[in-house]
Amino acid sequence: MDKKTGEGFGGCPMHGEGGLRGMLGRTNRDWWPDALQLDILTTGAKSANPLGEDFDYAEAFKSIDYEALKADLTALMTDSQPWWPADYGHYGPFFIRMAWHAAGTYRTGDGRGGASSGQQRFAPLNSWPDNGNLDKARRLLWPIKQKYGNQISWADLFVLTGNVAIESMGGPVFGFGGGRADVFEPEMVYWGTEEMWVDQGAPTRIHPDEGKALENPLAAIQMGLIYVNPEGPGGNPHDAEGMARDMRETFSRMAMNDEETVALTAGGHAFGKAHGAKPSDTFGSAPEGEKMHMLGFGWLTDADEIGKGHITTSGIEGAWTPNPTEWGNDYFRLLFKYDYELVQSPAGANQWQPINADPEDMAPDARDPSKKVPTMMTTADMALKRDPEYRKISERFRDDQAALDDAFARAWFKLTHRDMGPKVRYLGPEVPAEDLIWQDPVPAGTMPSDSAVSDFKSAILNSGLSVSELVKAAWASASTYRKSDHRGGANGARVRLEPQKGWAVNDPDELSKTLSKIDELRGSLAMADAIVLAGSAAVEKAARDAGFDVDVPFTGGRGDASQEQTDVESFEPMEPFADGFRNYLKTKASVKTEDMLVDRAENMGLSIPEMTVLVGGLRVLGANTGGQSHGVLTDRMGQLTNDFFVNLLEMGTVWEVVDESGDEEFIGKCRKEGSEKWRATRTDLVFGSNSQLRAISEFYAQSDSGEKFVDDFIAAWVKVMNADRFDLHA
Repeated sequence: MDKKTGEGFGGCPMHGEGGLRGMLGRTNRDWWPDALQLDILTTGAKSANPLGEDFDYAEAFKSIDYEALKADLTALMTDSQPWWPADYGHYGPFFIRMAWHAAGTYRTGDGRGGASSGQQRFAPLNSWPDNGNLDKARRLLWPIKQKYGNQISWADLFVLTGNVAIESMGGPVFGFGGGRADVFEPEMVYWGTEEMWVDQGAPTRIHPDEGKALENPLAAIQMGLIYVNPEGPGGNPHDAEGMARDMRETFSRMAMNDEETVALTAGGHAFGKAHGAKPSDTFGSAPEGEKMHMLGFGWLTDADEIGKGHITTSGIEGAWTPNPTEWGNDYFRLLFKYDYELVQSPAGANQWQPINADPEDMAPDARDPSKKVPTMMTTADMALKRDPEYRKISERFRDDQAALDDAFARAWFKLTHRDMGPKVRYLGPEVPAEDLIWQDPVPAGTMPSDSAVSDFKSAILNSGLSVSELVKAAWASASTYRKSDHRGGANGARVRLEPQKGWAVNDPDELSKTLSKIDELRGSLAMADAIVLAGSAAVEKAARDAGFDVDVPFTGGRGDASQEQTDVESFEPMEPFADGFRNYLKTKASVKTEDMLVDRAENMGLSIPEMTVLVGGLRVLGANTGGQSHGVLTDRMGQLTNDFFVNLLEMGTVWEVVDESGDEEFIGKCRKEGSEKWRATRTDLVFGSNSQLRAISEFYAQSDSGEKFVDDFIAAWVKVMNADRFDLHA
């Protein structure tokens, strides 16, 4: 089994039922069938965004009085409201949890989740059990959001508030970068197939005894959790080995190593308390399913509960340290000072309590500072003491406060910024100067001269390399971009570096030959520019050979990253399991290949017509991995024609399944003679079988659509080549 992908236990990313359910699991409509459905109002490309397409968030953010905003947030920390009083008179721990849970959904497998679009405001995240009562944190923030309006997005405000909360309690902060633009509707993200939440008995996603691994791209251990079950695997507090295993696995899928995991756990739990005052079944529904008059408030019995402190969130009850609103090292001091015994909270949750704690190591009551109560640890906290590797790190942090300060500040910054992509996207006065490897740094490029561009195009087209080879190299470089976390893309030319240069989808031997020739001929051009320009020159040639005299727009200025600037481990999950644009499928999967094509197109930021025209064009240009003939429905490969659509839809061909393929491969036979004409895959034939895709395919197959097809292909090609050029479309 592949530890990172979970292959071998389901065979592919997002296994489960086929079709939409296989890709999305349970949707909001499944969880809350009675909720008002607004999908009908966003059909036909209608936007749910009231800001409109012309709104420039970066410009709006630059106009904000940043220091005044931070001052208002600092004041909010101790402005306790009677409708939701602050524990210990300080909202800081509450807002840290809000920011953490906004960012903590990020996962490396597909780059989805994270804080970047403010998704915590919408279902299902607003109603996950692990996000219990964060609806109140967002309501506390509303007056500040209302005051500053469009100058600060909810997404940025969540993270900045978490930073201010840490600072207000004396904790270390590495910096802040703004630039997260809000969306105004739930994003379609695969969160799993389970039909129960964690608090309803959802099964744990890792069970070695049953041969069950964590499915890619998921990172959380149970449905409705951000990370792991704090009580232990499946709620078992005695499975110390499994607790460390679950933590290591889920945090690694969220881009954190062991040191970052320990620092985040200890740093986050230096503040505040967990809430388990009463059994959870005595409380009301989550916000999305609550009664209308509650106006989005959830997890309450009735209005009389507000402000009385009868709060149950995780079910665990108590603070981790005797100073819940002060940064320090009490967490590790207490963890190692005492032996702990298993107890149950008032809500019935398993937790650990120090044996014979000294009075000075007791915590104040959250609402009555004159009272003292025992501190506690969760089973997840105990793993930092029980697991040998975590323990080494924990002991070092216990004995070196400066090391903990630095590690927590950096890990928190990474947690809250990991999905923002390159640092060039960051805004504001607190952006750190230091370049961090997880930001995928790329040296600044220079704009090539017109003569350098012209000379290289001539040289590369006369190099002996085929249109297919040049197109494939450029596509391999640029198509790695994913809008979910703004990683990948052509800038940096990482296609020539590990691990990308060895990915099977890229035909490594052929790619090496192509890149070597490009490098030899590029002159003063950056390699990143030269790869894109070579592919674009090939597209121009292919269009001319088909009878269309066109130019493919090219904008230089990319830089070349080094191997030392490339975090190999974090790029490994980006290797495609399937790439329908190149007719590549690693192994047969239980999710349909056409669904994986749509998922990939969505994460590249493509529309349905853009996906369609790119597939048709790449097929006739011979861009398939391995040079396979599947879907190359033309006898003039290398020319940019609409032959793919024409030949797919003509009625002289009848298609049959290749028996041994299990409906992945098809033969197109001449209807009259029965002789083989073509080979194709599911990602080819879906453009004739799906009614919506067929309508677009018919459009491009029309006799008057040849030039339109070429123009649209070039536009979509340029979009992919420039997807990571944030300087061009900030």
